Amino acid sequence: MTLTSCGGLFGVLPVLLLCGWVELSSSCPRDCICYTAPSTVSCQAHNFLSVPEEIPAQSERVFLQNNKIQRLLRGHFSPTTTMLWLYSNNISYIQATTFHGFTLLEELDLGDNRHLRALASDTFQGLSRLHALHLYHCGLLSLPPGIFEGLSSLQYLYLQDNQLEFLEDDLFVDLLNLSHLFLHGNKLWSLHQNTFRGLGVLDRLLLHKNRLQWVHRLAFHDLRRLTTLYLFNNSLTELSGSCLALLPALEYLRLNDNPWECDCKALPLWDWLRRFKGSTSSLGCVSPPELQGRDLKGLKKEDLPSCSAGRDGETELGESLVKEEDHRLDHRGHRHRHSNHQHPHLPHGDQHNGDTPPSPAPLPRPPKGSRRNCTRHRGRKGKGGGQGEGNEVQVPDEGEKDYDPGEGKYDTSAPPRRRNKCIPRTSFGPPSGVQRVNINAASRPTGMFLWLLLAMMLSIMSVVLR
Repeated sequence: MTLTSCGGLFGVLPVLLLCGWVELSSSCPRDCICYTAPSTVSCQAHNFLSVPEEIPAQSERVFLQNNKIQRLLRGHFSPTTTMLWLYSNNISYIQATTFHGFTLLEELDLGDNRHLRALASDTFQGLSRLHALHLYHCGLLSLPPGIFEGLSSLQYLYLQDNQLEFLEDDLFVDLLNLSHLFLHGNKLWSLHQNTFRGLGVLDRLLLHKNRLQWVHRLAFHDLRRLTTLYLFNNSLTELSGSCLALLPALEYLRLNDNPWECDCKALPLWDWLRRFKGSTSSLGCVSPPELQGRDLKGLKKEDLPSCSAGRDGETELGESLVKEEDHRLDHRGHRHRHSNHQHPHLPHGDQHNGDTPPSPAPLPRPPKGSRRNCTRHRGRKGKGGGQGEGNEVQVPDEGEKDYDPGEGKYDTSAPPRRRNKCIPRTSFGPPSGVQRVNINAASRPTGMFLWLLLAMMLSIMSVVLR
């Protein structure tokens, strides 16, 4: 480095210090880098066995990923923290009160801590502003009832690649604003009627690569805005058509790699698929023998084995169940989900008065007839998600058979990779001040003409007077 370049560097340094881009502070933990505006402590990839001491009390963002931290205790972090990344460590224990009082925390990443296995039911208590919670690839064996209680601002919940076999009823009932729920890569074997109750604005539900054998016909009764459902690579032999009829906004469905039995009990599903306008995968039949390898969607009604009157009438029964369920949902007022908080946080800070708890604020929907999914993607770079399984959900093309959404990670240096273009956003006109300037500019030619005319008249008068 030349003297000139060194002089330039020392000339720029005071400016950076003044602007808050670089901070030379004695309170910064050893081997870490600290910044201001916002206050940030970056200590990733230093093989720390524990949370380093002397983290500044007013730190807003703390990055401790890719270390060997084993325990999280109360007092390790400050309640001023808004973003905390602890993924890819060796965390096996989290004291229940570690995050109590963290009312400003918006993103918490505990993913890829393979020995975590269990969490206390009040671990996330009081995190009212949390919008992203990462618990992927943590070896979790179960989720205790109430673990997500009060997280009414949560939008993204990553639970993929764990060891979950069962989900408690009403586990997600407080997640009024959840839009993405990732449960793929677990060991779930059944979905019950109230497994997903309360998720009224959920947009994407990924359940592929589990061991699902049974889905209750009303399992999706609250998912009125779900657009993407992945159930491929499970052990489903049948699925009720009335179950899928409860998803009026569904656009993308993947059911491939299940051992479908294409006998009389498949008739309701076949009928629903025939009327579905969205994108679906193939459904390969494994039985009866004469239909083995055939796609259920491509079969004709007469190809299916003859069924009894009770089975033939299941489609009509399913439709009546849907109507009954719609009526019940419209009149129950969501009493259960609002019992513990009268005024839940809504996506745009909406406030309502009155005794009746409000419904979640509506999400923007594509125009009628469109099958573009424009749900906002979340950008992150360098995240560890376990064996290459990522958090991003790509919408596959119609002809794609076995699409795996777990390939690749987010990269903040590039826009989200989307295979289908979204509907253009509404364009806005320039601010009123710009418009006024343009209007004045448009009137300038007339004024200039008058000035030239006056100057010519003065010149002529001066000549005449001489």
